[in-house]
Amino acid sequence: MIDATAIIHSDAHLDSDVSVGPYSVIGANVSIESGTSIESHVVINGPTKIGSNNKISSFCSLGGDPQDKKFQGESDSTLEIGSGNTIREYVSINRGTADGGGKTVIGDDNWIMAYAHIAHDCIVGNNTIFANNATLAGHVIIDDFAILGGFTGVHQFCRVGSYSFSAISSVIVKDVPPYVLVSGNTAKPSGLNREGLKRHGFDSDTINILRKAYKAIYRDGLILKDALDVLTELSSESDKVELMHSFIAASERGIVR
Repeated sequence: MIDATAIIHSDAHLDSDVSVGPYSVIGANVSIESGTSIESHVVINGPTKIGSNNKISSFCSLGGDPQDKKFQGESDSTLEIGSGNTIREYVSINRGTADGGGKTVIGDDNWIMAYAHIAHDCIVGNNTIFANNATLAGHVIIDDFAILGGFTGVHQFCRVGSYSFSAISSVIVKDVPPYVLVSGNTAKPSGLNREGLKRHGFDSDTINILRKAYKAIYRDGLILKDALDVLTELSSESDKVELMHSFIAASERGIVR
């Protein structure tokens, strides 16, 4: 299961059925669980924990030092990757920094396409999609089921909400609420992500309620406080609106608008 040309540090722990391709390098303090496949020419540095049944394609760099000038080699800088992820060619994911809690975290069942970059202290949820060359600066949060189109760039400390969608080459500098489609440089709201919601099983009644919520935030000319009051009323019709309400109310950076 481990190619003869691969280099595995004596302090790394790999479950017995982990496969490692030619010329890959697994460093110290790396833990990889059952069923994970690592292709050729992959470099994984520690401290890094990788769960089960991940597919990691050639030329990925995982667990590298944070690209942060304040980083001084702290030992509690870690990367955690969950299970069932597909990580394609040339993806880079860096460890965390002391200022950001010390760790970068990737959840489960994510699809991360070629050349994507996830910087230090990012938190990525479950079932997300990163199209080619999607890039996160440090301290970014990507919630479950979000999709980043190709060449999307997300500014540091931004949050991208669940079931949202960014069009190709979007530049996100503020928080993107759940269910919202954004596009452009800088990214602006372009409507409700209706097609994505349908694909995830949202029924027509729920989508119509979310359209009312979107309209209150973006189309009715309301200040944000008044729009949130409308969302509070709509929350009684669907708990999906409460997710949008709580996201916006908690936003420190402000939302795209």
